Amino acid sequence: MKNPRIEMSGTATHWQNVWTAKQPEEVSWHQDDPAPSLAMIAAAGLRRDAAIIDVGGGASVLVDRLLERGYVHVAVLDIAEAALGQAAERLGPLGDDVTWIEADVLAWRPVPGLFDLWHDRAVLHFLTDPGDQARYVEQMKAALGPEATVILATFAPEGPETCSGLPVRRHDVASLCALLGPEFRLVEETRQDHVTPAGKVQAFQWVRFIRNPPSRPD
Repeated sequence: MKNPRIEMSGTATHWQNVWTAKQPEEVSWHQDDPAPSLAMIAAAGLRRDAAIIDVGGGASVLVDRLLERGYVHVAVLDIAEAALGQAAERLGPLGDDVTWIEADVLAWRPVPGLFDLWHDRAVLHFLTDPGDQARYVEQMKAALGPEATVILATFAPEGPETCSGLPVRRHDVASLCALLGPEFRLVEETRQDHVTPAGKVQAFQWVRFIRNPPSRPD
């Protein structure tokens, strides 16, 4: 399945060029084993028919591992068609069961309340403008159902100041809690030192939130 393509700006061109020029194992954020993501997803205790979206998933093998574990409603959103194409080609016929969404997360129009889990490893930290950060949270809220799970991984305060030639906004637990606001409660956090294919160490902050149930009228 594939959503209609949404035309993007220069940001899409940047990432399309990255994924056209490099193989997945050549980019700094590549992981052979997405163990931190899988551990937090497992901790969420979702049913296998839960709807999961991997925001900025690109050519990550997380979608492969989720399918292997029996999750049947998995979507991957990425701004770069080339990244999604690499993942779909790798999966072959298994990829027919994945919803591939080529879109900028800030301009995407999600089906309201469709998803039970939002996973984002290394997209949010590229949003350095407060307005873009607020828009990101609006999109997340629109896409998620009640009591849904949010898993985020961003560069930690001691992490890189730039990535792929772009500035980043590093986060700690406090800044992520402030960004998501009182509608979400923090249930897990951890730090991870990611070793890039070039052997460099990047500090990541991981968090897992649960959306609070809707308030009941008095």
